Amino acid sequence: MILYLRISSFCFILLFFNLIGAQDLSLDLGELIEGKYDPNRLEAIRSMRNGEYYTVLEEDKTLNTNSLVSYAYSNTLERKVIIDSNRFPEKNKFSGYIFSNDEQKILLETLIDNIYRRSKQAIYWIYDIKTNSLEKLLDQKVQEPLFSPDGLKVAYVYRRNLFIKNLELDIVKQITYDGDYQTINGITDWVYEEEFGFVRAFDWSQDSNQIVYMRFDESNVPIFSMDVYGNQTYPFPYMFRYPKAGEENSKIELIIYNTSSQTKETIDFENETPYYIPRIQFIGGRHSLIIQTLNRHQNKLKLWRWNTKKKNLQLLLTEIDEAYVSINDDLKFIEDDRFLWTSEKDGYKHIYHFDKDGKLINQVTQGDWEVTTIYNYNPKSKEIYFQSVEGSSIERGIYAIDISGRGKRKLQPTRGFNGATFSTNNSYYIHSYSDELTPPIYTLYETRKNRPIRQLMNNKSLIEKLESYNFSEKEFSTIQINGSELNMWMIKPADFDANKKYPLLMFQYSGPGSQQVSNRWGDSRTLWHKDLANQGFIIACVDGTGTGFKGSKFKKSTYLNLVKYESLDQIAAAKTLGELPYVDHNRIGIWGWSFGGHMATHCLLTGNDIFSFAIAVAPVTNWRFYDTIYTERFMRTPQENPEGYDLNSPINYADQLKGDFLIIHGSGDDNVHVQNTMRMVEALIQADKQFEWMIYPDKNHGISGGNTRKHLYTKMTNFIFKNL
Repeated sequence: MILYLRISSFCFILLFFNLIGAQDLSLDLGELIEGKYDPNRLEAIRSMRNGEYYTVLEEDKTLNTNSLVSYAYSNTLERKVIIDSNRFPEKNKFSGYIFSNDEQKILLETLIDNIYRRSKQAIYWIYDIKTNSLEKLLDQKVQEPLFSPDGLKVAYVYRRNLFIKNLELDIVKQITYDGDYQTINGITDWVYEEEFGFVRAFDWSQDSNQIVYMRFDESNVPIFSMDVYGNQTYPFPYMFRYPKAGEENSKIELIIYNTSSQTKETIDFENETPYYIPRIQFIGGRHSLIIQTLNRHQNKLKLWRWNTKKKNLQLLLTEIDEAYVSINDDLKFIEDDRFLWTSEKDGYKHIYHFDKDGKLINQVTQGDWEVTTIYNYNPKSKEIYFQSVEGSSIERGIYAIDISGRGKRKLQPTRGFNGATFSTNNSYYIHSYSDELTPPIYTLYETRKNRPIRQLMNNKSLIEKLESYNFSEKEFSTIQINGSELNMWMIKPADFDANKKYPLLMFQYSGPGSQQVSNRWGDSRTLWHKDLANQGFIIACVDGTGTGFKGSKFKKSTYLNLVKYESLDQIAAAKTLGELPYVDHNRIGIWGWSFGGHMATHCLLTGNDIFSFAIAVAPVTNWRFYDTIYTERFMRTPQENPEGYDLNSPINYADQLKGDFLIIHGSGDDNVHVQNTMRMVEALIQADKQFEWMIYPDKNHGISGGNTRKHLYTKMTNFIFKNL
């Protein structure tokens, strides 16, 4: 999925201007880079199996160390450091941890090398709690290690091959040997990782005797090459397989390896050849492997059970949609191998209850609102705990409901953003809350009586730090555009004067199912917007047609025509806002990143009588250049839908440029290739249009590293002050 990367994940600069009105300050670059404005968060919360303790990663910024710490839910004073990063010979902090099933061993992750958005390789250590010993899994960096359920083995991927290490015997067994530049075992290819959101493509059976893994044959997937300029005399081409819309994808095999007999068998789907396999997991019974498959159009999803003992395949359910079926992680198996599943079949995403053979028992939730997350099922109370937008599409509440669909109760209100992490036995949950004015607060609750026990963390100090800047809050509202009521926020200067005229800068993302208008604590990008507002701008954001959490019909109405209706909404919204007495309709700009960059470009060109300015960061400029899974989900293939691709490509409207335009891209963007910007630039040149552009050498979709993000935001801020 093309995502706008949150600026809080990276360091960037804000250009400083003295505010009119003496005591207000502008954000300081150094303090921002140091993370002064980042909220504290509880990191990597895990509930222990007994449900009485939970673990978190805690960092000591002064000593540059971190620790894995356990706390008792019931006793605020019961705190235990399980392991401190000072134990490591290299004194490396660890970035993640995985317990074995019996919670006597822990895999600790250090020295990460990021590969793409989710993939990484790292040095892993095994800490044995009983013996208090710490040993490296291997001297080499590997990918996606996973304990066997009995805790005696660890499977991992190294150089595209699958291995198993026997921890008792200290012996490594190589399972596959054909991993190379066109074959992958046990981890996903680029497009699966990016669009289906997972990297580990293997799993252990419950008895630890079998491993299922995916084998990707990339031999027919076209190779994309981009130059890496580096610091040597010659650049070198970085090549990887990237299937653009309409091209061939990897061929997938699902293979089960038996650790005792050391034999392999390929799962046979009989008369079907699944085009995509977006999820696999040993779950739903002792001999049960659950598999999800999709056709290429992604409008027909099937849920299967492979019985590893009987070696047969059972179809549990089929989801069909005229547009597409979304993939998520809401599948949860409960007693008697019954399961919970979410579906949009009634027009909104709701919870459904099925028996072990896939027969529908009942629809659990219903209404003109959407379930956003299933947290847990409590077999004692027969309750499902879930998050939804029942109160408001821009906020999140937490509810409990009997599995029969009766007796729904509200655990947390629908004001702001409420999240929860439940204990394993469901006796407690850690509630997280934020809203536009409140950075995250974490509170421990007793579940049955929904009683707060104690506050675990707040960010009062951050609120105090920001008070001196006198930032305005986001004003949430709706706006009637093209027959729809769209969610909107607006930020005005702290010294706003309704008798003055202000330039308007619109920010958006607009991708299918996305959301930018939400009542939650923002990130550093939000602070940048607020800082700009205090320097004489009005900043606004409108979530248009195709965005999320307002039902399937609204979300999927852009099907086959990405950017068309979204752009019409932004243009109409700009025109409507331009009619406000305090907005200068001659100075309206728009900016966005990734999908939002495409939108900003398209709006500037096709709405050239409304927008005078645009900044597009890492934009798609023709969906023919983007990957198969994401693009074809919403557009089908270019061969099937050529007009949908070309009529909504800003490249074809380059001659309509009237306003000021800045386009920015990283030359090492593996996601939205710099090809998009180069083709847009060439079209503008041939149309004899003047514009500004910036290429950041070797930088990926996030455009960060070293001084890069500082430079990028300086350039954008300067461009805004110069042209808007």
